[in-house]
Amino acid sequence: MAAPFPSCHVSSSSSFVSVFGVFALIVNHAVLCNGITSCFVRQAEKTPDMPLNSDVFAVPPGFNAPQQVHITQGDLEGKAVIVSWTTMEEPGSNKVLYWKENSKEKKEAKGKFTKYKFYNYTSGFIHHCTIKHLEHSTKYYYEVEIGHSPRTFWFMTPPEVGPDVPYTFGLIGDLGQSYDSNRTLTHYEENPIKGQTVLYLGDLSYADNYPFHDNVRWDTWGRFVDRSAAYQPWIWTAGNHEIDFCPELGETKPFKPFSHRYPTPYKASNSTGPFWYSIKRGSAYIIVLASYSAYGKYTPQFKWLEAEFQKINRSETPWLIVLMHAPWYNSYNVHYMEGETMRVVYEQWFVNYKVDVVFARPCSCL
Repeated sequence: MAAPFPSCHVSSSSSFVSVFGVFALIVNHAVLCNGITSCFVRQAEKTPDMPLNSDVFAVPPGFNAPQQVHITQGDLEGKAVIVSWTTMEEPGSNKVLYWKENSKEKKEAKGKFTKYKFYNYTSGFIHHCTIKHLEHSTKYYYEVEIGHSPRTFWFMTPPEVGPDVPYTFGLIGDLGQSYDSNRTLTHYEENPIKGQTVLYLGDLSYADNYPFHDNVRWDTWGRFVDRSAAYQPWIWTAGNHEIDFCPELGETKPFKPFSHRYPTPYKASNSTGPFWYSIKRGSAYIIVLASYSAYGKYTPQFKWLEAEFQKINRSETPWLIVLMHAPWYNSYNVHYMEGETMRVVYEQWFVNYKVDVVFARPCSCL
């Protein structure tokens, strides 16, 4: 079952004010829910997945119309955006037109496309295009699939990185594509405290729950979330349902569908792997870790994180946030002790460098 997280407001006029802002949100929930910390009540059984003909999975009209549109941060400091979309009939255009609100000047960025096969499935043409040199705190419109059936979206760039920059993150994890998933995403969209960027904690489509890891369910999930992900960055964390390691089907490359569909700006933070990386956004320094990639001593992720902590300037980004999938502290039977070895390796670093908050998958809400 998808977990409906509250928004997390980060402000840095003082640590006390920042924490109090989040605390006030929790208190308000407690008042609204008669003393209970959340109105959410877990059902005894998970709801089934929505059928393929659900309206939330609808293919946009028009020949070769772009679908599964989503954006993520494209550099370290928020002045670039990676735009991704899929076309089904033919490659189409790999260019993105973009322009500032109230501006007549349109600029063009050129991307690339890729495809992949997974057992008996062949993907559409998956496009990725990075728009660079954007201005902070600016609304941009962008158009994809120039030619046949163009679609236009928009996004807001973040404010310039600095210690006194308020910013609101939404938190979503384990979303899937059930009826509960739709309720969760709607809850996020309708929250009066509007999130500006989603920190996604892993487990996207759950396509691996289907026979032969039916990758059609990657397509439906992409169409399901683009009502949000096309308009604000979703910062990706890889979960266990992204591994898709299935040697009995001849599929021995882990993370194949996820890595083809959901790029990250890992090179901007000198990472050597796409599943562990960092970004700055507002007054926050965000580190994304990979629970299901090697993280022991001497591994690339270990060496990167060791160097990464030493680069953080808390006078510039006073909030240090870490995202991962497998929780380190967990008494629930799902993923029990799964994060323990990573905790043993990294916990002391988190203490030494005073990590403010860690977000991991919501085991208690599944």
